[in-house]
Amino acid sequence: MINLFKKQKKDYPDFWITYEKSFENKIPNDLKSVRFVVLDTETTGFDYNTDRILCIGAIGLQNNTIAIQDSLEVFVHQEHYNIESAEIHCILKKGKIERLSEIEALQQLLEYLGNSVIIAHHTKFDITMINRALERHGLPKLKNKALDTAVLYKKSLLMTTLLEKKEHYTLDDLADKFNISKEDRHTAIGDSYITAIAFLKILNRMKYRKEPTLKDLFK
Repeated sequence: MINLFKKQKKDYPDFWITYEKSFENKIPNDLKSVRFVVLDTETTGFDYNTDRILCIGAIGLQNNTIAIQDSLEVFVHQEHYNIESAEIHCILKKGKIERLSEIEALQQLLEYLGNSVIIAHHTKFDITMINRALERHGLPKLKNKALDTAVLYKKSLLMTTLLEKKEHYTLDDLADKFNISKEDRHTAIGDSYITAIAFLKILNRMKYRKEPTLKDLFK
């Protein structure tokens, strides 16, 4: 007898299945052995429901080294556009940059990510924008563990009343505090690079206490 109420497994595309299988490999606890992917998205705005991703920039980082050759930059064709946000990221609606469809961009991102640990500044925004894009194409949410450099920076601050701590730290704040060039600020790949340097600077601060592990970063 056929059970009509049995939940059917969704027929996901091959690239999602390959991505999902990558998580069968256990992520090491030793930071030098972990592959991090530092990413950033440029979007039409900040509304999760109506705004869209225009560009994804990502850089690989492993063994305390930023691997420029291990990078990804994809521009995405979108019908929705906001001229006000274009003044910040300078991505023109009818520019000559080659653009992929949203699903093509997502496929490239997932193939690039694998089971790597994601790093971003104010991670929630980038992850949510990507997850909403995945949802539009009938795909599940990202499975990667993710770290936020804004949160990690606050953890790295010395616990002293002599140090004034802010509630929120922007990427500009971290660039200024660590003397990182902001020449390519507000481009997805440029912000990824700034975030990657800031992450390494934060790790270096944490080493004054003890050599941190991946588990330590998530505490």
